[in-house]
Amino acid sequence: MDKYKWQFTSRFRRHAFGWRSDTPIKRIKEAVLEIKQVARKEPVLAADGAIKFLEKLSPALEQVDSSSGTIGTAVNKAIETLVPIIVKADVEVKTRQCWLDRLWSAFQDDDIPYLESLGDYWDELCATQELASFWADTLLPCIEQTWCPSESGHGFFKGTGVCVASLYAAGRYEELLALIEKAPYKLWHYRQWGVKALTAMGKKAEAIRYAEDARGCNEPGWLIAQTCEAILLSSGMHEEAYRRYALEANWATTHLATFRAIVKKYPGKSPQDILRDLAASTPGDEGKWFAAAKNAGFFDMAIELVTHSPTDPRTLIRAARDYREKQPGFAVKSGLAALRWISLGNGYEITAGDVLEAYTAVITASSSADIPIQHAKKHIRDMVSGSQPNNKFVLAILEHHLS
Repeated sequence: MDKYKWQFTSRFRRHAFGWRSDTPIKRIKEAVLEIKQVARKEPVLAADGAIKFLEKLSPALEQVDSSSGTIGTAVNKAIETLVPIIVKADVEVKTRQCWLDRLWSAFQDDDIPYLESLGDYWDELCATQELASFWADTLLPCIEQTWCPSESGHGFFKGTGVCVASLYAAGRYEELLALIEKAPYKLWHYRQWGVKALTAMGKKAEAIRYAEDARGCNEPGWLIAQTCEAILLSSGMHEEAYRRYALEANWATTHLATFRAIVKKYPGKSPQDILRDLAASTPGDEGKWFAAAKNAGFFDMAIELVTHSPTDPRTLIRAARDYREKQPGFAVKSGLAALRWISLGNGYEITAGDVLEAYTAVITASSSADIPIQHAKKHIRDMVSGSQPNNKFVLAILEHHLS
């Protein structure tokens, strides 16, 4: 292993990078790729290289601006990728203990911290119950002293996460639960291991109650929901998991992504029913599920959603434009809905171009749907002739076309 020359080592010297994060992120990806390529033929060498990389990582990044979170995300992804390589390497206990010592030193010296998430994988990194027990016994006295009620200070020990993960990996569940009860605060970061311990003991209902008890203003509700959902699903209690946790546990960056995630996780439920439940869960914002309904092919439901609740007019305009040939009836209703919500003052920085595009889509789709053009124009004129906030704006743009 000593004869192999890793390319990344020369790039990750202490203070190798300035404050900009783009170059170090690129170098991190290159290093991970190099280690993964070596792992295909030399898994032990790759594991040692992964540890070497993690040792050099934090000192090299000390001067990088981490305020945006991009560098931290890159590091966490690297750790997530490299841990399985370290875990899968077939080595003697003595070698693995040496690896853990090196990782612990890097973890302790990491002041930013970049390697914080490494502690969450310690149960896997130990690989055996014997090694896990060794680390638990080594760190327990420090935690118990830190969490002692008579101890002054803020009660923080950097190796707490490593210790509770080790107790879990060692199968010392009762001891783990007793330790967590001594914590001065109910932190999900530690209590998640209590949930895992109770689940491993077969006490799934108690595990869910234990997880729910961790909820608070500063705790990640979505993570707690994901954990409870997984427990119920593993018990075959799909309906209860869906009813109690599906929305919170699978909420994504968009309403469409949320819908798709839940449909994938609950194949036994009708997608239409899931979508109706999602819309009902956001009263007043049902229209935001329009794209999910449209992409699923539920065109009538999509129009129903935007009839009573606003949707971004540009989303409706795109639907009217894209579907004016293959679903002209839906396109007409989407375009009309766009004009209606614009006239009611919805939409951010709506321009004359947006209004004209909606109008054009309606007229074009009307021809394909065998709707007389004059009927479509009359519908638009009637719609913008009232006292809505933006009627004059829309009418001024379309007056020539409507006449």
